[in-house]
Formats: sequence, C-alpha cells, structure tokens
Amino acid sequence: MFLLMKTCVSHARSAALLLVAAAASPAFSQTASSPQLRETVITASRVVTPVTDVIADVSIIDRETLERAGQSSLRDILALQPGVQMGSNGSYRSNSSIFLRGASNSQTIVLIDGVRVGSATSGGASFESLPLARIERIEILRGAASALYGPDAVGGVIQIFTREPADGLALSASAGFGSAGQRQVDASVRGSIGAIGYSLGVSREKARGISSVVNPASTSFNPDADGFTSTSVDAKFTAKINREHALTFSLLQSETEYQFDGVPGTTLQTNPLSLTRLTSDARAKPKLSNATFKWDAQWMPNWKSTVTAGTSDEESVSEYYRVSDGRFGGSSQFDTKRNQLTWQNDFTLGKDVLSVLFEDRSEAVESSTNYTIKQRDVRSALVSYALNRERWNALAVIRNDKNSQFGNFNNWALSAGYRLMGGLRAVGSVGTSFQAPTFNQLYFPGFGNPALVPQRNRATEVGLKYQKGNVALGAVAYHNDIQGFIIPSTNVQSSLAVLRGVTLSADVQSGATSYSLSYDYADPRSYSSVPASNDLRLVRIAQNVLNARITHRMGDVSVFGELKLSSNREDAKVVGVGRDTLPGYSVLNTGVTWKVQKNVSLLARINNLTNTRYMLANGFSMPGRNLFASVSWAM
Repeated sequence: MFLLMKTCVSHARSAALLLVAAAASPAFSQTASSPQLRETVITASRVVTPVTDVIADVSIIDRETLERAGQSSLRDILALQPGVQMGSNGSYRSNSSIFLRGASNSQTIVLIDGVRVGSATSGGASFESLPLARIERIEILRGAASALYGPDAVGGVIQIFTREPADGLALSASAGFGSAGQRQVDASVRGSIGAIGYSLGVSREKARGISSVVNPASTSFNPDADGFTSTSVDAKFTAKINREHALTFSLLQSETEYQFDGVPGTTLQTNPLSLTRLTSDARAKPKLSNATFKWDAQWMPNWKSTVTAGTSDEESVSEYYRVSDGRFGGSSQFDTKRNQLTWQNDFTLGKDVLSVLFEDRSEAVESSTNYTIKQRDVRSALVSYALNRERWNALAVIRNDKNSQFGNFNNWALSAGYRLMGGLRAVGSVGTSFQAPTFNQLYFPGFGNPALVPQRNRATEVGLKYQKGNVALGAVAYHNDIQGFIIPSTNVQSSLAVLRGVTLSADVQSGATSYSLSYDYADPRSYSSVPASNDLRLVRIAQNVLNARITHRMGDVSVFGELKLSSNREDAKVVGVGRDTLPGYSVLNTGVTWKVQKNVSLLARINNLTNTRYMLANGFSMPGRNLFASVSWAM
C-alpha cells in the first residue's frame, strides 16, 4: 500500500511537471498532424461556448471514445474521467454510484438532452441502465452548479446527449461477444430528408456475469454468477421549420434486469417462502423512459429562446424467486416520475450574452413503501450574464428556487478567466448551492428523519488552463463547505462536510499518438460534535487517483491502453460497527481497432489485463480479466 501511495504521489509530480513543460514549450504544442476544429460546450454555462473560453472545469466524452469502450459500461467510462470516482455493488451491471469531486451520489445532477433524470427516493441516477450505444456525447461539469441547474448540483452535472440525425443516410450495426457470456448487438439508421432529420437505434446487451458478493461473512453472500440483460431504444426527430424556428423530439427507453445477492424480509418485503441467501434468486429491474421536446426560436437577430418540455420515468423494481422452482417470493418497487418545462431566453449584446430562464419541475414517487409525502414541485428563475473581452471573460449567475416542501432558496455564482499569455489562462469561481433531503432521507421507514433540513454550501476554486493547438492542460484546486451535511450511510445531519482537492489533467495530440493523463487528490470529510463521528473521511472515496490513456494510430489500425491507479478507501464494515479499509489497486485495459475496409471495423479489448482483485464497495466484487471482440459495419 505504501508503494502504491508513493507511486500516486510520484505520478502527481510528473503530471504537474508536464503541465508546466507543455505550456512553456511552443514546439510541443505544434506537433499535431492536423488543426482541430473549435470544439464547443453547452453544460458549462447553458449556452454554446467555445471550449477555449470555458471557465468551468469541464470534460467531454465524444462518440469515438464510446465506440472504443467495448464491454465497458457508462459507469466505467465516467470513472476514467478527472474528478470522478465510482462505487459499485459488484459484477458487470449492478447498483452503482458516481462521486464527483468527493460529493455523494445524490449530489450530482444527471441530464438527458436537457431533462433531469434520477430517483427522488435514493437521489441518484441509474447509471447501469444507460446504454453507451445510444449516446452521442457526454459533458461533465465539475463543481457546485446549483446557480445554473438548481438543487442537488453540489458536486457537478453530467449531461448526456442522445444520438443525432446525420446528413443523407447513415446505417450502422455491430455485434460483439466476450468473457462471462457477454453479448452485444446494436443497429441504427440516421439521416435527413429535406428539412427533416431522424435517428433511430436499438441495442441489447447480456452477460452471465460473476458473483456480486465476495465476502462469505455477508448475510447475502451467494457464490452463484449474477448476470444481466439490457435492451434500449432511442429516437430523435428534428424539423427545420424555417431559418428562425427548429423543433426536436427525442426519446430514450432502457430496460435492464440484473441479478444480485439478497433476500426479502427487510422493512420493504415479507418473506413468505422463507428464502435464504442460497435459495433466493434476486433480480433488479431498473427501467428508464425519457422524452424531450425542444423548440428553438430566433425571434430577433440578438434574441434566441429555447422551450424544453420533458418527462422522465425511472422505475426501480426488485423481485425475489426460489431457485429450485422459480416460485415468486416477494418484491419492492420505487418509481420516480418527473415533468419539466424550461423556457430559456438568450440576448446577445455585442460579444456578451444575457440569459433569463424560467423552469417548472415536479417529481412524484410511486412505491411499495408508504412515504408520508410523495410529491414535490420546484419553480425556478435564473438570470446570468456572460461577459467576453479579448483577454478576460466572466459569468455571473443568480437563481431562485421555490421548493414546495422547504420554501425559497437563492443561489449565486461568479466565475472569471484571464488570459495570461498565449493559450494560458487563470480561472476562478465562487458560488453557493443547496440540496433538499431525498424522500428516503425524510420518510423511509426505520431510516428517515422528517426533521432534516436542506444542506447549504459555498464553493470556491482556482486554477490554470492551457489550450493551444492540440494541447489542453488544466490544474484546479477546489474547496466546498457543506453546512448541515447529511451522511449517506447513517442519515445523520452533521454540522459540516468539507470537500477539498486538486485535479491535474493533460490531453495532448502528437502526430499519430494521443495522450491523456489526470491526477486527483480528494479529501472529503465530515465533522460532528460527536467525537466518534468527527473528522471522518467520506466513505468509498480514494484520496489519490491517477488515470492515463494513450492511443496510437498506424494507418487503419489503432492501439490503445488505459491505466488507473487508486489509493485505498474506507467503507462500513460488512459485519459489525465501524469501518474497513479497502486496499488500493491498479487496473490496466488495452485494445486495438482495425478498419478492415471502408465500411467494416473490428475491435478487440481486454479489461483488467493483470486480473487485479479489488473492491469499490466493501464485500462486493469487480470483474477480473475479461476479453471482448466486436465487428461494426457502417455506411
């Protein structure tokens, strides 16, 4: 463990030296084989912004990265990004959590095409239900963003964009297979006819899996394999009415069924068949349905408005069967239905942009558990001003959210960037955010506490960014004080939590080779007046994480490697009171893609090449070495 920590610190120093060296060396930044297009980002400020002008700490996952993912899931792809860590309850698909800058899973907002998704009971989104094949692009905004996106954006925002129509006609299909019975198939048709664009796709995945629980001391331990199946469909239609008006309708539906180790008999279910951990076949059946309608209107040369109406339905069902005869032995259900209506107006004032937004969102819970209150509404108003000058830019945001349960909350944010020289900029921000307790935290039987109040926090960050040619470098330090932090595992409202850390990142394209490197130091802690609970590191968060990726193209062949180094983390004991320390680990993935001919490509990928055994949640497994190969056709 000491050697691993020493390695992480050593790599952190190397990353810092790389940032300085690259920014100081003009020759290094000019090695790209071709000039890059000016990439843009939406999530950072809610308006389209060139990535070179973005102040916030943002990452982009493009379609090429998703196509190279093979058997990796969305949670695995996100966990390779700067500032992102993951918790997983085992096997290839399972209940998963994403920790952005050390914040808990419920403190990150997930959007699909601008519409919020996720459970109002647990507070998190079902990352295991979102299919990579149906995603065009992902943007990750790190840092407190309640001023821009409302309650719960304490750690940041993850926005997922579904597949877009193509010019002309584009057909594609792929099929793959791998270890533990992994199978993947998908197909899509995208195109346009005159002013009408369309994208239709379907995908299916399955695997025999591995045992999700590895600790025999666990009351749910069962050594059987826990497999999964997942089917997803998406559709998007666009209509360009005229030069000033455009309509977009998008739909995503995903149904997943995965096995886990567990028995009924908690406060959620009775156990009429007296199932035990060895006689129970437990199956989770998360389902996500998301529909969005968007109307973009250019009313005047300097006035654009966007109306977004959307609905999301996230179902979480657990069912239990007897292994011997398949007899049904109980179930639980937690559903969240959301409706959202947003009207955003952007006024261009020279190079500046004034935005005014109004939003109405409702969320309702339908469950086999009787919650005292089952619905809440949030009405919001936002004003932001993006100021752009030759050497510096700034973004000021003020927002009011009226929560039907907790009243009015005002949040604000101020960020600025200044060009020091060339592509080097200094950036900084300060702002506030808040998070209302989830329905589980308030009303779940035997766990909830109706006396809980919203968490309030103030966040600051400072950093350096360098972007020139095909070199992008970043160094960000952040500090976030959360007053009245609700500890997820105990549901106790502590006096304070402090999320602090540093992120270093580098993305370089040098000829036919691209490099990506990030190092994260995270030290999130909670503080309480109770001595035994004071100054505790938040569970399942490693202090040191290094991610590295290299890709090299040789004509029609591309080889790549991905490396993750992580220090240890703490988690609650499987049996008894207190904490265990989960050891640090290293995971190496590698693969190759080959464009056999114009329309046919092959992918071969090995995840966890060294067959490392590790845990991201105490007692739960993670896949060992696993192989995957696929063939793709497109025209």
